[in-house]
Amino acid sequence: MASNPIGWFEIYVDDVQRAQAFYQAVFQVKLESLTDPTEDGLTMLAFPSNMEQYGASGALVKMQGVPAGGNSTLVYFACDDCAVEEARVAAAGGTVERSKMSIGEYGFISLAKDSEGNMIGLHSQQ
Repeated sequence: MASNPIGWFEIYVDDVQRAQAFYQAVFQVKLESLTDPTEDGLTMLAFPSNMEQYGASGALVKMQGVPAGGNSTLVYFACDDCAVEEARVAAAGGTVERSKMSIGEYGFISLAKDSEGNMIGLHSQQ
């Protein structure tokens, strides 16, 4: 593999507005609408990204036949201090599944479920 293994992620949702409100509140960002490349009625809201920096970007996606929650993919969002975003989860309509914990030399993580039942990870070095 010549580069980082993740180039894009998608988080499938049932209620686009509810999920948008959750992620915008927790991460204090604005998600932007993407054009449906398939013209199949796909709704996509992209996270902000900077293609010149480390990491991958992605989008919230609503697609017929693909329900939210219950999947086995876990996306970790990079944070300065994951406790900050963790503190916003409940007020934004999600639940904290595992509070900030050390993962040794690799920093700290928190696990949460979003407003759609998807598990997400929060990662920071402090």
